[in-house]
Amino acid sequence: MAVQFVLVANSFAETAQSAIVLLPQQIELSHAGDLQRVSVAEWKDGKSGAAIDDVVIESSDTGIVRVVGNTLHAVSDGTVQVTATTGSGEIASSEVTVSGTGDPHEWSFRNDVQSVLAKQGCNMGACHGALAGKGGFVLSLRGYDSDADFRAITRQARGRRIEMADPGRSLLLAKPTGALPHKGGLRLSTDSRDYKILAQWIAKGAAAPADEDALIEKITVTPENARLHPGDHSQVLVTAHYNDGSSRDVTHWAQFTATDEAVAGVDGDGRVQINGSGEAAVLVWYASQVALARMTVPYPNKVDAEVYTSAPRRNFIDVLNLQQLQTLRLPPSDRCDDATFLRRATLDTIGRLPTQSEREQYFSAPRHQRRDTLIDQLLAAESFTDYWAYKWSDVLVINGNKLRPAAVKSYYDWLHDSVRTNKPWDVLVREILTSTGSSAANGATNFFAVNQTPEEMTENACQSFLGLSIGCAKCHNHPLEKWTNDQYYAMANLFSRVRAKGWGGDSRNGDGLRQLYVSTSGELVQPKLGKPQPPAPLDSEPMAFDDPRDRREVLAEWLTDPSNPYFARSITNRVWANFFGRGLVEQVDDLRLSNPASNEALLDAAAQHLIDARFDLKTLMRTILQSETYQRSSLTVAANRDDPKYLSHYAPRRLMAEVLLDSMDQVLGTTTSFTEIAFAGADKQKTDFYQAGTRAIELYDSAVDSYFLKTFGRNPREIVCECERDAEPSMVQVLHLSNGETLNPKLDDPGSLPSLAVAESLGRDEYLDKLFQRALSRDPTAAERQSLFAVMDEYGEDQATAMRDVAWSVLTSVEFTYNH
Repeated sequence: MAVQFVLVANSFAETAQSAIVLLPQQIELSHAGDLQRVSVAEWKDGKSGAAIDDVVIESSDTGIVRVVGNTLHAVSDGTVQVTATTGSGEIASSEVTVSGTGDPHEWSFRNDVQSVLAKQGCNMGACHGALAGKGGFVLSLRGYDSDADFRAITRQARGRRIEMADPGRSLLLAKPTGALPHKGGLRLSTDSRDYKILAQWIAKGAAAPADEDALIEKITVTPENARLHPGDHSQVLVTAHYNDGSSRDVTHWAQFTATDEAVAGVDGDGRVQINGSGEAAVLVWYASQVALARMTVPYPNKVDAEVYTSAPRRNFIDVLNLQQLQTLRLPPSDRCDDATFLRRATLDTIGRLPTQSEREQYFSAPRHQRRDTLIDQLLAAESFTDYWAYKWSDVLVINGNKLRPAAVKSYYDWLHDSVRTNKPWDVLVREILTSTGSSAANGATNFFAVNQTPEEMTENACQSFLGLSIGCAKCHNHPLEKWTNDQYYAMANLFSRVRAKGWGGDSRNGDGLRQLYVSTSGELVQPKLGKPQPPAPLDSEPMAFDDPRDRREVLAEWLTDPSNPYFARSITNRVWANFFGRGLVEQVDDLRLSNPASNEALLDAAAQHLIDARFDLKTLMRTILQSETYQRSSLTVAANRDDPKYLSHYAPRRLMAEVLLDSMDQVLGTTTSFTEIAFAGADKQKTDFYQAGTRAIELYDSAVDSYFLKTFGRNPREIVCECERDAEPSMVQVLHLSNGETLNPKLDDPGSLPSLAVAESLGRDEYLDKLFQRALSRDPTAAERQSLFAVMDEYGEDQATAMRDVAWSVLTSVEFTYNH
């Protein structure tokens, strides 16, 4: 291969005290025209810092290595010293060895031509990489199919795309250089290295991809982690590693994308510009391989080290969180008060407000024990089962628009019972993936009724249980991840023998049963190849086609294995998001490499904690609830006010639609009637399917008709995606609370708190105490009491309206509608 690029492990240690470093530290160039991009950066405490522009890079022998800007070019065999000198006189150097310049070098279609086409955008989705191509010229997206692309370039268009006798007349070169009209515009300069590579490849016979070509295995980045400051910039260098042991610099062909532009942006050459404080990464793509270059940018705060050393720690969550906060120079907020914790933990754990008796019991316990006692009570509460069964129903897409009524009930009952018995998550998932039998007797089988093709089963199993979206790989290699079209169909072939009988026609019509079983034959054909892929989980060894086992058993064993890099992290992230309002990875079900966690070490540790607990979700929940990180106040201090995701303070968030509606009923003492949308043939009918008093969190079917729940962002469960739930406030929500048919009729209900207060001649003090304690888990302050008394005085004798309006103001307040 072209470049032998070696980073010596102790070379950085040797320069740990140096002010600057030349990257990479050791370079080998292996043919004439070979090159290596270099960068000069600050170096402190074992971390790369800002790149230095004011620098002169020189070669000790330009007959061996020529320096052009920040790129080294091989000229002839030998060894030289490349030295970088800054404007202030600081010096750093690297040794460069050049070999093989006397041997003829031929460019490879697979590794060189495809790299040029990808960098110039020729095989992107907006150009010839589109499904139908452009102008009759179709390339595989981002060059994932070299054999097909070679045929398209050399055999189609009557051979006019290449002209070996005069490469410049080849359409492959004439169009992107502007010599012939080109809708894609000017893409190549005739004096560029990329042009010369294409021209030389054509002139030497346009060699096809060969079996002996080196195949890329991975890419790495330098620096992998950088410590920077706002206004700094850094240079990301990219190295490709191949299966023949060789490696080479591919920075000039790599593509770069910033994961958080607010912290760091990046240009097409890998130059990073720091825009703000926090942690960010640059996603690097080359030849269907991806890697992340991470950067840490501390906030411009001066925080005493004692702030962190003296901060309380309950468990590993606090240790790892405080380490990150100290690195970012974000001070933690104080602990929240007991009343706030009672309301916060109850809403987050069981999806409702604490009752008056629960509040009294909580405050009667010794101060140092009350929070732990509450946590144990919440995890054992009946409401815990209802809340978490509802949460997991979102993940499993339990929806009457996809299932018959009996199947919906069966699926939910199985899930509800699994949560009630605290079934370990790996066991629950394994039961789903390997289920057989009747849709009524074994509710888990309805996963295969919601998802009825091998492709749907594959995509939704990966999304639900691994947090991976692999749907792009159904048509082509995934453009941002490592998953290939071959891997997709190998995974989907694990489901190819799943069969069912019953439920003919419309699966939503009637109450018949569906029987799920596994056939002994059947394969899923990969359209691109016209034949099946050997069945295999992602990144795993394939099964033999004639293996008699239920292929789903192999999948379930792989998927739930503690060593699976996605399974524990995925469910850990979902649980984390419930308690903190956002996952350590956000979106919560998007665990691709190009979407890094806000604290990777913490996510790894939390996932390992769950594995050690044998996937007992309550153990993880207890650890989160007990942590000082969770128990921090939502009140910020000046130095952490701008923290968006690093948990220096608790982040207030709006209650989910179902919890908000239930909480209104709980405060007022009212109930909501729900209507089920049932199907009779092609006609929708509304029926009263749920008993009076059913809470929104107990609605096991998302097809229930509720304007309030729809308006406030209920997950409709049409697809497996947490993005289906909308927590964003809107003007429609404000108008509905003001004038809609949800809250106002409840306030007027004869059994509501305001109506009963009037009927029972409740004093204003007692009424406000009840209202605040039910809604906010606290008593009104003296200022609030005085202000509300003044409002009620304005109503004169009409205290019934006064009490309703006061209740409305509390139930529409930010403090009530948000968890904080």
